[in-house]
Amino acid sequence: MTAVSPRLAGKCAYITGAAGGLGRAIARRMVEQGARVFLTDIAEAAALDALAQELNAGRADTVAFAAVQDVRDEARWQALLAQANEAMGGLSVLVNNAGVGSVAAPAQVELDEWRRVMAINVESIVLGCKHALPYLSASRPASIVNISSVAAFKVEPDYTAYNASKAAVASLTKSVAIDCARRELDVRCNSIHPAFIRTGIVEPLFQALGERDAARKLARGIPLRRLGEPDDVAHAAVYLASDESRFMTAAELVLDGGMCAV
Repeated sequence: MTAVSPRLAGKCAYITGAAGGLGRAIARRMVEQGARVFLTDIAEAAALDALAQELNAGRADTVAFAAVQDVRDEARWQALLAQANEAMGGLSVLVNNAGVGSVAAPAQVELDEWRRVMAINVESIVLGCKHALPYLSASRPASIVNISSVAAFKVEPDYTAYNASKAAVASLTKSVAIDCARRELDVRCNSIHPAFIRTGIVEPLFQALGERDAARKLARGIPLRRLGEPDDVAHAAVYLASDESRFMTAAELVLDGGMCAV
């Protein structure tokens, strides 16, 4: 019987927001499928180092590298992408996962908070794509995976800045995808749109209501009647990073348990 190669064998992935629940899951699944990973997050050096040590444990070669990054800092993007390319021997996958939530209705949103959300959730992706593309096109075929949200399509009025930022990510993804296709860079760009996932973002609600009651409350509007798990997003990211999705670009992969259909 012919051995099946890992789905990401030879791929080198740069993952932002890697210390959080989604980022950790994506990193673990990508390494499991044969990728090398460069992990970044803001002010999370200990958590990043621990994750890198976990992923490197028992391996002869280093497969995980880590560095602290504020994704709003353009110079830091330039420096770390060059470092990642050197450390991993190339760059073939960019996962723009870093992001923040924000709660404020349109009449209450503060401009400073609006700018903060847009800088982290949208401008960081502009910077990442801008500066990663030369490396990605040199390691073709390559893939960009942008983590958005169902909030791009199905809004709650109390999440004004967050909704707008995630809709912007969806549109930005298409712009990057079509530009790369037009220039024949062999770099695909797609977005993932999760509904409620069991990560730190829902922890405050769990603490306020208790985990069981909070999970029931959040799952009430989801036809599958459960929250998503970080691995649900990680498996989708592996698919989009792999050559299995080679004919998929400018697409929105919705992971919402049917939420947007009702």
